[in-house]
Amino acid sequence: MSSDIWLHVQDDLSTITKVCAYDRMGLGFSKRLMQNESTGTEKVWGLSTTGRMVDDLHRLLAAAELAKPFILVGSELGAFNSRFYSHIHDAQVTDLVMIDPIPEGVFDMDLWKQYWFGSLLPSLQAKQFSAATGLTRLLIILGAVEPPIMGENISEEVVQRQKFLMCNPAHQSGAVDEHYFLNESAAQVRDISKFKPLTSRTSISIITGDSFDLDLPEELNQMVTTLQRTFLRESYPSANHVHIKGADRRMIYRKPSAMLQHLRRLVHQRQANQRSH
Repeated sequence: MSSDIWLHVQDDLSTITKVCAYDRMGLGFSKRLMQNESTGTEKVWGLSTTGRMVDDLHRLLAAAELAKPFILVGSELGAFNSRFYSHIHDAQVTDLVMIDPIPEGVFDMDLWKQYWFGSLLPSLQAKQFSAATGLTRLLIILGAVEPPIMGENISEEVVQRQKFLMCNPAHQSGAVDEHYFLNESAAQVRDISKFKPLTSRTSISIITGDSFDLDLPEELNQMVTTLQRTFLRESYPSANHVHIKGADRRMIYRKPSAMLQHLRRLVHQRQANQRSH
């Protein structure tokens, strides 16, 4: 999905601090590199892997000239990227917040690999094909499919933007690539966590719901929950774990209020620390 999933979070927090969200390369309205373009990191990181995405983000933040340090928030695959960024550029991050992080060990489990490569990836490829052939546009016109972000507080502009991206094969292709290489991204994050541990200066928070994904079978959710606990205990034993009842990975745009309480508290703490210094 695009950065629109952060709409509620961004609107709420922007009343007390500066909040930035972005579309990763190839997603939303961020175009992919042309064949003759280069960022200079192609030989280091594979396309659509966490290492490459973090390098893109670092260059983006430098170009935007944002004040540092900052609170870095990421969800699912974004949590991979946020972890990687915080380990490499730890002096720039005061707080790392991971929302329903995917534990890298999940790809060692046959049950998850069957779901990921046998169900999720084919469904994303089907969306890409549907967008490329114009079928998605027809289904939207007929009312057979709806944008994922809907509701009374969602403007018509956002709804139309979602419809456009659903029909955009380039956006759908970017999603396919990121998910296809997620196992490689997991390996990159695992390696950087071992070779360059986070310093004690960085506060870590983990936000999870009752399930990783309420649409998944219970056995898959239980497996992810167990692996998340192991991952937290082994990788970030001092992390603050926030549990939100009745939520899953879609909490960012479907149930943001409880999550926003924690983020607001973090912002106020950092602002108080800055004033005291």
